[in-house]
Amino acid sequence: MVSPPHEAMHRIFQHDPGLFSRVSRFLGVDIPAPVKATALPTDLTETNPVERRVDTLLRLETADQGSFILAVEAQGQKHPDKPASWAYYTAYLWTKYRLPTALLVVCQDPATARWAQQPVSCGPPQLPTLTVQPLVAGPHNMPVITDPEEARADLVLASLAAITHAAEPDVDVILKALSTALRDAPEDVAKPLIEFTAQGLAKRPAKNLWRNLVAVDLSFYKSYLAEEVRAEVRKEVRAEVRQEVQAEVRREVQAEVRDEARTEGEARRAAADVLAVLAERGLPVSDAVRERIDGCDDPETLSRWLRRAVTASTAEEVVTGA
Repeated sequence: MVSPPHEAMHRIFQHDPGLFSRVSRFLGVDIPAPVKATALPTDLTETNPVERRVDTLLRLETADQGSFILAVEAQGQKHPDKPASWAYYTAYLWTKYRLPTALLVVCQDPATARWAQQPVSCGPPQLPTLTVQPLVAGPHNMPVITDPEEARADLVLASLAAITHAAEPDVDVILKALSTALRDAPEDVAKPLIEFTAQGLAKRPAKNLWRNLVAVDLSFYKSYLAEEVRAEVRKEVRAEVRQEVQAEVRREVQAEVRDEARTEGEARRAAADVLAVLAERGLPVSDAVRERIDGCDDPETLSRWLRRAVTASTAEEVVTGA
């Protein structure tokens, strides 16, 4: 299953194809800004049944250097099969479109980034034949944008900086700068960047900070992230209300139990008084009468029986007629 960070790391280039030119200066190359960009089909499958699909594929046209193909791959971890796939992608695209082909790999892990940028040849050492060495953007070379003004100058780059530094200590400061810069951005500009950033952070601790920043600073945006925050808050409120209701019910039940216990205690004492008066007067008490007196839990009835016990000639007269 494709993860949210994977999607964010390459789809942000679909959102703003000119981002590649702005990122290239951090990668040690100078790519001119495109004057036109076209999204191309990402399916590179041939007639054989093996499916090959690049993450994002763009045709970029520049004023000075003509057109070229840009394939963007998001790479979450080292994978021994990837260099061969990348070689296939570049060779296939070069053959299909007859245009220079560039490969950009976006990573969030420094170790994966170092692995991805190593040149890999398909031939033996003395016959390299085809060598793949993609450009790699990751936490090792993407800028740490902590100034809201700098973030405001290029919101998309600031979002990519947050995504590539998602696991780095600097990400909190980047997110705060980005959220501040997004306050003044139109909703159609800010909303997709909020989503890309949230996807890129995935389940990392920084995701909670981003959600809080969005909820506080950007609450007017109706995004799935805001809905996610609302859902969590609703869940917390429901739990609090449930606890309050349970506490109130507990207090009511405790009061009822105390009243019942008090009434039961009074009834036992009143029943004992009735039997004590009968015993003092020397009146015999049958098992049936004793059971009826002991089994009565109505204080008023027992009080009436107590008065009768003082003058009755038999124990049966005490309980006759209730």
